[in-house]
Amino acid sequence: MALLISILITFLVVILVLYLVDRLPVDRRAKQIVRIIVIIIGILYLLQALAIF
Repeated sequence: MALLISILITFLVVILVLYLVDRLPVDRRAKQIVRIIVIIIGILYLLQALAIF
């Protein structure tokens, strides 16, 4: 159950950060780089939570 909650919280945080990055008044290229970084960090955290990585 704790694993499911951890995955859900991670998913929600990644979605929230991506939304906030989209709202930033910066260049489109910078937004794209930040989105990629956030997604990679989220995936790595999920892999760590699932004990795969």
